Amino acid sequence: MPDRAVAWLRELGAAELAHPGGTLLSHLERVQDLLGSWGARPALRRAGLCHALYGTDGFGTALLPPGRRAEPAEVIGAEAEAIVYLYASCDRAASYPTLAAAEPSFRDRFTGAVHCPDLRSRRDLAELSAANELDLARIDPGFHREWGAGLLGLFTGWRDLLSEPALRECRAVLGDGTADGDGGQRAFG
Repeated sequence: MPDRAVAWLRELGAAELAHPGGTLLSHLERVQDLLGSWGARPALRRAGLCHALYGTDGFGTALLPPGRRAEPAEVIGAEAEAIVYLYASCDRAASYPTLAAAEPSFRDRFTGAVHCPDLRSRRDLAELSAANELDLARIDPGFHREWGAGLLGLFTGWRDLLSEPALRECRAVLGDGTADGDGGQRAFG
């Protein structure tokens, strides 16, 4: 399935789209690999490979509109596509501050709908978010300088949602500095 997904992403133009560290496809593959190194289940790894299909709150370029969800579900599976949609639809400023709360409030940036994702979905969102941002922080020193402290604050605040390998990597890549006070609410990459 990963080979099929990579070929499909190439057809959609991900290998030609510029992104920090090369192309969007190379970023997507690095995120998938990072999730794999943390022991993520196959559906989450496939979601990591395709996480930017519908664009994101931090990366506006979409390979597909969210109205075509059946296509990626056929290529990567329904579970992985649901993770991709959750990640892409996340209004980060509205959703990130409460993600680890007992009663989180998630706002879908496409529809405006607000709901409370289940714990597994929130863990998937946190893990995928961490993998995405850590890849960018490794590749782009300017990104690391600008967003690293805020991301560290955000991810340590999500410690109950992140796997131990992910949290360890967040601390290793982003350092043990103090968050910049915004609680990680800005729209990162």
